[in-house]
Amino acid sequence: MDIILASGSITRRKIMDSLKLKYEVVVSDYDENIQNDNPLEYVEELSYNKAINVKNKINKEALIIAADSIIYKDGKKYEKPKTIEEAIDNMKELRNDVNQGITGVTIFDTKNNVYKTFSCVTNVYLKDISDEDILWYVNHEEDLLKKAGYSLEGIMSLFVDKIDGDYYNVLGLPLGKIYTAINELGYSLKDL
Repeated sequence: MDIILASGSITRRKIMDSLKLKYEVVVSDYDENIQNDNPLEYVEELSYNKAINVKNKINKEALIIAADSIIYKDGKKYEKPKTIEEAIDNMKELRNDVNQGITGVTIFDTKNNVYKTFSCVTNVYLKDISDEDILWYVNHEEDLLKKAGYSLEGIMSLFVDKIDGDYYNVLGLPLGKIYTAINELGYSLKDL
């Protein structure tokens, strides 16, 4: 069965590459403007809509993996910042506290026209990062404006006290849950 990653995310591609599975990238062009205050439902709905968007673009049997990630704290969703100033403000709000990395995933099996949608939550405990270090981070983080809130890999790892949950979830692809969902759809690794 072919695998299609419905994402243009460089980080998600790196994760997929690490699995040594063949896959194709077909980027969703779904307009992500939805209204839902529940963070789990929000990312699940976005991932489902991205999967359907890509399903409608292709004409073959495949497992489409679509995902959407946010950082969440105290009722606020942190998505890709639009400006450097917004990224700085976000980091100031997130520091010295726990936030949640939340990813919604939909795996759509086009052969059998069935899907699994789920979400995963990881608690991330950040240090009390100084204003000076936040500015340094923002000026040195590659592709900062393409990441939801922050990227746990690389520079950001300096500012993390601990995480509780799936590390890969915070990067945008909760691999353990994806493996389980693929099995529940009736596939094993030899099928991919």
